[in-house]
Amino acid sequence: MRKPRIAILGATGVVGREITKITEELGIEYESIKFLSSARSAGSKITFKGQEYTVEEAKPEVFDNVDIVMASAGGSTSKLFAPEIVKRGGLIIDNSSAFRMEEEVPLVIAGVNDEDLKKHKGIIANPNCSTSQLMLVLEPLKRFGIKRLIVSTYQAVSGAGLAAINELRDDTIANLEGKPFENKCFKKPISFNVIPQIDVFCENGYTKEEMKVVNETRKILHLDENTKISCTAARVPVFNGHSEAVDIEFEKNITPDEVREILKNAYGVKVIDNPENYEYPTTRDASGVDPVFVGRIRKNLAFNNGISLWCVADNLRIGAALNTVRICKRVIEMGLF
Repeated sequence: MRKPRIAILGATGVVGREITKITEELGIEYESIKFLSSARSAGSKITFKGQEYTVEEAKPEVFDNVDIVMASAGGSTSKLFAPEIVKRGGLIIDNSSAFRMEEEVPLVIAGVNDEDLKKHKGIIANPNCSTSQLMLVLEPLKRFGIKRLIVSTYQAVSGAGLAAINELRDDTIANLEGKPFENKCFKKPISFNVIPQIDVFCENGYTKEEMKVVNETRKILHLDENTKISCTAARVPVFNGHSEAVDIEFEKNITPDEVREILKNAYGVKVIDNPENYEYPTTRDASGVDPVFVGRIRKNLAFNNGISLWCVADNLRIGAALNTVRICKRVIEMGLF
């Protein structure tokens, strides 16, 4: 099997740089690689595997003779270039929300629903960051029948980009020094605060971020429409790492010990669950590494056959870049380009 010709679209962004880093870490084999960005960042330099590359401006013609594009450049950019990539015989693995809920586009978490990759028609969607870490936890438990799911997410500012990271830092400094600060990325001050809004509100009172978790979970796990799912998403003053409190009601009886044993052997998951000794996962445990960490596994007191747990992950890796590169690796292994 020949090696693919690869491009990284949005290479100079926060997630794009992480995709570049992980492509090297996972040893993705390729015939050639190029790095693409907007006109504003074109001409800048990226060092990859000890070699310096010049970032090219993304234009339709640069996708000639490209097999796989890993894209993290925003929905409008993906919508603009995806048809051009497909027309030229390429495949785009897209990190935006542009195509996630389109029926003919596979929405994939590597190691969870790899078989869906075979259905692609030139576009594969990478799920929302908070959905991504949740799926690696739920997939091995799915055989007990998920009846009801309630998720509360506590999301780091890095999920909103570099400007949001800078805003948390600058707002915190201003607050500590007693100086005024004008927030721009968030509707409320983010330092020393928790904001119960991520993205815009929908007619049903939920935000788009919350509905992404609801709809994407159903699509990835192939859950019945009757499965009840609810989500509340909040932004917290943490630079990196999303946390989630998860309550699951199962059709079949399952104990906390069974959940621990299953998740200890699950792909991409690491269990830290010894609360008597204050051993449970925090965002600092997850930052810069690959696993989804799970702890606080216990019987849910409100549901029949219910389990409550806590999970954390590096949102820039598992929630975006890592899954994108893992999908790329699966596509190559399965000969789907």
